[in-house]
Amino acid sequence: MKILLTGATGFIGTHFIHATSHEIIPFSFHRGNIDTLDLSSLDAVLHLAALVHQMEDADPEAYEQINHVRTLELATRAKEAGVKHFLFMSTVKVYGEESDTAYTETTPCYPQEAYGKSKLHAEHELQKLNNEHFTVSIIRTPIVYGTGVKANIKNLIDLVRKVPILPFGNTHNHRSMVYVGNLCALIERVLEQQAKGIFLACDDTSLSTTEFIRKIADSMGEKRYLIDIPLFENLLKHLKPSFYKRLFENLTVDNSLTKKQLHFSNPYSTDQGIWMMLHGEHK
Repeated sequence: MKILLTGATGFIGTHFIHATSHEIIPFSFHRGNIDTLDLSSLDAVLHLAALVHQMEDADPEAYEQINHVRTLELATRAKEAGVKHFLFMSTVKVYGEESDTAYTETTPCYPQEAYGKSKLHAEHELQKLNNEHFTVSIIRTPIVYGTGVKANIKNLIDLVRKVPILPFGNTHNHRSMVYVGNLCALIERVLEQQAKGIFLACDDTSLSTTEFIRKIADSMGEKRYLIDIPLFENLLKHLKPSFYKRLFENLTVDNSLTKKQLHFSNPYSTDQGIWMMLHGEHK
């Protein structure tokens, strides 16, 4: 297939280009001109580019403009040009925040902040474009990890590398993540089947923060001591509530329906994904 790819230089985009055998046409979503874009010869659009979630949110209008309004402009142009398939990368942030109940493909969505709201608005408008000639697919992801990952996962890896004793000895939370190789395989399957609807990406195993840190240290071949400091958890909860949620609360997804519908299984285990994140996927 001939696929237009936005976000081609980003974390997921660079991994997908390496993994796929399809012809990829990169397009700069943030700098390119959608109105002059020639889409006539394309089979599909894979839209990865976005204004992503940040610890301190950007202007809510900026999220709406990039993640919703311009996304809809691109999809509308693709449909008018005769492109058959539009695949939109969304997020579990459309559901809301941390939860003790696993999110599924059909869980009602109540996003709490601008990033999740803008992605959900885009989902709703894109689905209105669906017809027998134009298929819209949506993949929602939890945090994605792999070689080159940034933000919270990179910070955690750097912390494990540098600090031999860490105050995460007894977390009991469950967090779903998805290794980028598993996400790319799911993208391939959706593209190949031109599958319509909402799909969830996640690894087969959810991990507590304690388990995740231990697996990172083991893959590094390093000995790290994880201790339980209740005072640290309480301080973090009051001083940095966003960090506390990510490190101590639950956020899991169940993508059983996605796997069943697409006849899909993850090609990599979480242990394999963590090892490849630290040592390189393509060595």
